[in-house]
Amino acid sequence: MKRVLTYGTFDLLHWGHIRLLQRAKAKGDYLVVALSTDEFNKLKAGKNQSYHDYETRKKMLEAIRYVDLVIPEESWGQKINDVKKYEIDVVVMGNDWEGSEKFEILRPYCDIIYLQRTEGTSTTKIRKDLGEDAA
Repeated sequence: MKRVLTYGTFDLLHWGHIRLLQRAKAKGDYLVVALSTDEFNKLKAGKNQSYHDYETRKKMLEAIRYVDLVIPEESWGQKINDVKKYEIDVVVMGNDWEGSEKFEILRPYCDIIYLQRTEGTSTTKIRKDLGEDAA
């Protein structure tokens, strides 16, 4: 069984998220999603507070047929342990992370695939379109 892992906040769930999860699942047989906790989101530089809390975002992800398991992402440094603990073969991320040391450190442990982001949609765009960033 080929096991795939991806990371994210998955707030304001949209088509780009669904498409990422669908394409990630297509890279293997079992998809693990490491979901950023509320506490971790607060630590990320420049990260807006999530609209939905961790438990709500987790339930939404668990309802998606491509997702087999949701685990908490509590720190940047947990990735190697996640790959080992869940016997991950491939980490899949959006190409905005390509070349980032946060994921490149995983190369000795698994394959890394960066997927093209879905054009025209993002949580940031949705927030902006809804006027959340207007002051």
